[in-house]
Amino acid sequence: MGRAGMRRTHVRGPASQALRLVKVTRTYGSDNGAVRALDGVSLSLESGSFTAVMGPSGSGKSTLLRCAAGLDRPDGGIVIVDGEELSGGDEAALTRLRRERIGFVFQQYNLLETLTVAQNTVLPLRLAGRRVDRRRVREVLAAVGLADRLGHRPAQLSGGQCQRVAIARALVTEPRVIFADEPTGALDTRSARDVLGLLREAVQVHGRTVVMVTHDPVAASYADSVVFLADGRVAGQLHAPTADAVAESLAHLGDAERAGV
Repeated sequence: MGRAGMRRTHVRGPASQALRLVKVTRTYGSDNGAVRALDGVSLSLESGSFTAVMGPSGSGKSTLLRCAAGLDRPDGGIVIVDGEELSGGDEAALTRLRRERIGFVFQQYNLLETLTVAQNTVLPLRLAGRRVDRRRVREVLAAVGLADRLGHRPAQLSGGQCQRVAIARALVTEPRVIFADEPTGALDTRSARDVLGLLREAVQVHGRTVVMVTHDPVAASYADSVVFLADGRVAGQLHAPTADAVAESLAHLGDAERAGV
C-alpha cells in the first residue's frame, strides 16, 4: 500500500470480521537508523470480540493499534475496518471513516478541560456534523455511572471518572470497533477494574469489537483472546486468557528475546 493516492474500497469478506490486517508493515526512520515496527503482520478479529494486544517494549503494540485505527499509515499491506479498506493519501476520507466506524480510548483520557462531561462526550458527534440525541447521551453517561456528573469538568473528576467519560465518548458514536491504548495504565486497581468491566460490557451487551493494548496480565484476562507481538511480528495467541497464563506467555517471550530466538 503506497503513500500516494487514497482509495476507500468496500472489501467483500466474512461479515463477522470487524478488523483485518494483511501483511502490514511500518518502518520508522531511514537507512541505518531505520526501525521496522511492524513486519508483515496479518490478523483477523471477529465482530463482537475483545482482544488484548501484548508484547515486550518495542514489540510494535502501539504501532499496530495506530495503523489498525487509521491514525498512522502503513508502508505496505492492507487494513480493513468493518469491510472498508484504509489506504494512504486522502486524509479527509480517512477522517470520515474514523468518525463513522471507530472509537478511541487513550491512557491519558484526552478530554478538553474547558468542556463539561456532556460536552466532551458529544464532541465526536459535533466534529462529524451529526445530530446530537441528548437522551442517548444521557443514557450512555448513565451506563458508565456518570448520570450525576454531566455538568462537571475534568478537573472535578477522578482519573477513573475521566476514563469513563472517554469510554462514553467512544460509545456515543456507535462505532464498530473501539481501540483502547493502555486504558487502565494511569488508574488505581478499583478504577481499572471498573473501566475494564465497561469495555467488556461494550462487547457483550452492545456488540462492539474492542482492541486493547495493555502491559497488564490482569487487564488482558478480561479479553476473549490475547495476541502477542515480538519484534513487529505476531508471536502467538492465547484464547480464554487468565492473568497467570498471560504472565507466563509474556515471560516466555522475554526469555526468547534475551536468547535471540
